[in-house]
Amino acid sequence: MPSSRRRSDSGKRAAVPARRAAAVAKRPAAPVKRAPRFGFIGDTIAELKKVTWLTRREALYLSGLVLLVAISTGIVLGLLDLGLIEIVERFLLN
Repeated sequence: MPSSRRRSDSGKRAAVPARRAAAVAKRPAAPVKRAPRFGFIGDTIAELKKVTWLTRREALYLSGLVLLVAISTGIVLGLLDLGLIEIVERFLLN
């Protein structure tokens, strides 16, 4: 019999913190007072803690991808420029 009492007691005890947690969740958050000049520093630090930072591997991969796209775009635009220069010299400046 004592073990059945413990089971029923533990069930009642678990319900009480859940009710308290629900009551606490309904309360409005108290405003945080900060000095107006330096408040943005604390806000900035808080936001930076929320950021999901890239791993080293992801950063290297994405940096390589950016370099590849930049180089290929430079080559395409360079060839386009050479072609347009040739067209202008042949047809307009001749």
